Amino acid sequence: MITYVIPTRNRPDVLRETLAGIEALGPHPAEIIVVDNASDVPVRLARSLATGVTIDVVRRTANEGAAARNVAAYHADPASEWIVMLDDDSHPLNSDFLGVLREQPRDVGAVSADIFLGASPRAVTGREQGGLPEVFIGCGVALRRELFVRLGGYDRAFNYYAEEYDLAARLMLAGFRVAFEPSFRVLHRKVTAGRDMNTILGRLVRNNGWVMQRYAPEGERRGQIRHVRSRYRAIARKENATRGFAAGLVELRQSIGAQRRTPMSTDLWRRFTGLAAARAGLAWNLSLRGIRTAALVEEGKNAGEIRQALRELGIAEVGRANAEALVIGTLSPGPMLDAADRHAGDPRVVTPWRVPGRVAKRCAA
Repeated sequence: MITYVIPTRNRPDVLRETLAGIEALGPHPAEIIVVDNASDVPVRLARSLATGVTIDVVRRTANEGAAARNVAAYHADPASEWIVMLDDDSHPLNSDFLGVLREQPRDVGAVSADIFLGASPRAVTGREQGGLPEVFIGCGVALRRELFVRLGGYDRAFNYYAEEYDLAARLMLAGFRVAFEPSFRVLHRKVTAGRDMNTILGRLVRNNGWVMQRYAPEGERRGQIRHVRSRYRAIARKENATRGFAAGLVELRQSIGAQRRTPMSTDLWRRFTGLAAARAGLAWNLSLRGIRTAALVEEGKNAGEIRQALRELGIAEVGRANAEALVIGTLSPGPMLDAADRHAGDPRVVTPWRVPGRVAKRCAA
């Protein structure tokens, strides 16, 4: 049995569409817990879907952000092994993932979905941004219920944004791993109502700074925090949200000293940042084939780790025209797979890490 967890606030029509998406999966052993994050008009729903999947609504008196998910986990049926985290505008596209969850090894604490963007399954425009090989995205992930509760769930101080990075770090520190599963397909309609870019950029710089302060090894900490500031300053300028970024930066400076340090070991940090996945993937794609020159294309999240992996493997980064291989320059699964699809006809293009169940493309020798 699984438990779908859906926090919502002031979006009843959006929520109904999500419930219809779950209903379309057909009968299966599941329950739905909707957490009403203090909507102006309380959420009222039927007790079950037409398929028999039960619905329980938990009403909160204040907007608790992502931490509302914790309440649902505590309310879940004890027989539920997995909690499937969704947003009120995301739902699975099929039920294939149910069998996949049952087959997961015990050291897998979370299973990340392949998250597609679009208004409907027939109007997909691409994949969700964000995440890393072992960092999930909150609108499409399954977590072991007992482990989630034991770890204390999401840190309520984050509200929304980067709370998944914090939880993924704690999960890995507890000895578990995160698996990316392409057969677990989720549609995120990404409804823009209620999204304010100044608020988002403020939280992004503050919350990502907290993550680096908490978990980066001491030799990496300062450089990682500087990178966070630089990355989100550039995004804020692009999104015309410099006011929110500045406010978030002030909050980060005021609060960073209060963050409890639990630094990862070097090896664990390499997994967390995706460097370990890039090393293994590029060794398989390039080094074992005798490839010695490469260029990055479509650079994105943690491109620096990809460059480091190339250097360690003795593969020189050169101009695109002279490169034996073109390496997609992001470790985020969604953008990486989208880029791989766009370059499917180019035999030189490879992904920096391997996705289970997907035919990996090796660069022509």
